[in-house]
Amino acid sequence: MMSKYIKSPLNYTGGKYKILDSIIPCFPKNIGTFIDLFGGGFNVGINVKAKSIVYNDHNLFLSQMFEYFQKEGTNVIDKIYSRIKEFSLSIDNIDGYLTLRSEYNKTKNILDLFILTCYSFNHQIRFNSRHEFNTPFGKMRSEYNKTIEENLINFLKALQSKNIKFYSKDFTFLYNMDLGENDFVYADPPYLISNASYNDGKRGFKNWGGNEEEQLLELLDYLNCKNVKFALSNVLVHKGLENTKLIGWSKKYNVKHIEKSYNNSSYQRKNKDKETQEVLICNYKL
Repeated sequence: MMSKYIKSPLNYTGGKYKILDSIIPCFPKNIGTFIDLFGGGFNVGINVKAKSIVYNDHNLFLSQMFEYFQKEGTNVIDKIYSRIKEFSLSIDNIDGYLTLRSEYNKTKNILDLFILTCYSFNHQIRFNSRHEFNTPFGKMRSEYNKTIEENLINFLKALQSKNIKFYSKDFTFLYNMDLGENDFVYADPPYLISNASYNDGKRGFKNWGGNEEEQLLELLDYLNCKNVKFALSNVLVHKGLENTKLIGWSKKYNVKHIEKSYNNSSYQRKNKDKETQEVLICNYKL
């Protein structure tokens, strides 16, 4: 079933690839501009049919990477192999990995960042407060392989075949966009009642707290008043916690409960006995 969707070459925390079949069929048809407001690994936006697509994420390095991929296309494959050879990267060569990591933190070569994710622990992207990549080596577990390459090639082709623009702005930039009733906004923000490295405020990026959550809900209400359709991915309940503000706010709109869980996610492995209610909240009829 999942083969009909393009998979991001990044293993980005909170990625929606495994539940695309529960999300994308709920989106409106004949979309003018589709805005992936918290784009992350871009699993959602890359699979949407629209006249134009806007990718936005507060992590500048992600938007730079995807824009670079769009420009270079499949030419990046040879460049990847060249860097792998230059640094003798392998599944067990920690020295080569650490050398490349040090090189990237000096030069900020965006292709090196992608290559690092291929060899990092669980293929994760993580930075410190100085925007230095600091994910440990994924010894005997992570490498650039044929599966990653296949996903990357399909992703590259899609980037070049669609009209996509890339931004790295605060989500409130939507107030300044001229959106109409044929446009569509998809928001997959950090979840207020869950913790992850991208929203803890310790990685050189803005954290996600109650103020940010309130601002986003106000923005979505604003879009609704402008007859702009939106869908919000979030969780109402997680690890015994309830997002009471979101639960109350959601009653104004249509709520679809997403049944498929992230069984391979770290929080699920540690909290299998805790219910997680993931939802898609929309301001249009489902």
